Amino acid sequence: MTQSKQQISQYDKMTKTPVEKLIVTLSIPTIISMLVTNIYNLVDTAFVGRLGTSASGAVGIVFGFMAIIQAFGFMFGQGSGSLLSRALGCKEKERATVMASTGFFGSFVSGLLIMAAGFLCLDDMIIVLGSTSTIAPFAKTYITYILIAAPFMSSSLTMNNILRYEGKASLGMVGLMTGAVLNMVGDPILMFGLHMGIAGAGLSTALSQLVSWGILLGMFLSGKTETRIGFGMLGKEVIGNLWAVMTTGFPSLLRQGLNSFATVLLNSRCALYGDAAVAAMSIVTRIIFFAFSIALGIGQGFQPVAGFNYGAGQYKRIRKAYRFTILLSESIIVAGCVLLITFSDGLIRLFRDDREVIAIGTRALRLQALAQLTLPPCMVTEMLFQSTGKRLNASAISSLRSGVLFIPALLILSNLRGLSGIQEAQPLSLVLSLPVTFVFAIDYFKRLPRKEV
Repeated sequence: MTQSKQQISQYDKMTKTPVEKLIVTLSIPTIISMLVTNIYNLVDTAFVGRLGTSASGAVGIVFGFMAIIQAFGFMFGQGSGSLLSRALGCKEKERATVMASTGFFGSFVSGLLIMAAGFLCLDDMIIVLGSTSTIAPFAKTYITYILIAAPFMSSSLTMNNILRYEGKASLGMVGLMTGAVLNMVGDPILMFGLHMGIAGAGLSTALSQLVSWGILLGMFLSGKTETRIGFGMLGKEVIGNLWAVMTTGFPSLLRQGLNSFATVLLNSRCALYGDAAVAAMSIVTRIIFFAFSIALGIGQGFQPVAGFNYGAGQYKRIRKAYRFTILLSESIIVAGCVLLITFSDGLIRLFRDDREVIAIGTRALRLQALAQLTLPPCMVTEMLFQSTGKRLNASAISSLRSGVLFIPALLILSNLRGLSGIQEAQPLSLVLSLPVTFVFAIDYFKRLPRKEV
């Protein structure tokens, strides 16, 4: 099949296939890659937990820093992806390729800058991230390898997002899954076989990120994608295109940035109650990410459908896709909530068999699971706004859910209720963001044209 026929076929697929089938089809590769990646995160947490409570806490500390790297990867990936999917919907392939290249190089350079800044202020950064004196040595060792991998980690996320927005999430799945599987195999070999301890966990992560990066880049260079990546494909308006990508992807940076800051603040507050509190909340965060990654994957399958059809003027399909995505995500969230509440203490024990960690983590996990019931409308609405170019609305929703409500709630409740308040802050902020999201969504659909282009 020629490149032009392949492009037309992809266009027809994205604008004519029933949205229910299309969303499920696009979601499956994303869900699989997310599940495998999150399984790695859980396995990594379990292996590191064998080194002690302080080592478990170090993973939570570094997780907050990794969110900063991911924030830039998502910003450039979601920004370029949103723009290129709408360009492909308008059959403007050259512009789509320019956006893909702009996103990739912007992300890689941002990773280099993060790496340089991190090494310049490594010791101070460990303290700012919320380390206690006993956690700090483990965190410093682990984060050194994460810094080395930062450019590859950031740009891998960008390439994966570009592939999703092209409607080719299965290609992204190959790269991410390969890296995650290598990481799971590498952890025990390096940590215990070669007696590297937490340094082995860090090295395994860095190597797996490099492998994923190489595979994903190869997809673009081999012509398997709708767009290409290269210096010669940046176009003439480099600064203007970079600005367009960054402003479109800003809601993702805002969300991830606030998440990172909130994680640092959470770790700092937990540190007041010892390593067990830091370790418990770190374990809860990873369990929640894994349990609800299916719902998130469905939402990410919705994004290219929204972007393509917005560009093609197929507004009825956007409305239908939005409703279906929320209903499907909510049904999965309900099932996950029941399982987490029922088996909460056993799940925490899998990662750290420490009585204090289990007690703190069990209550936090149950509260978080209940609060996730409010997630689908907020998540899908934010994704809709970003995919269709409504930057301010997307930024407002993401900031509410990720920090504007959570950070004050954490500060106030931790002062009023101590450790119990820390456990309750995130669930409360999620619940409070729901009515605001409904207001934004109703206004959006009132303004969305009913006449098809």
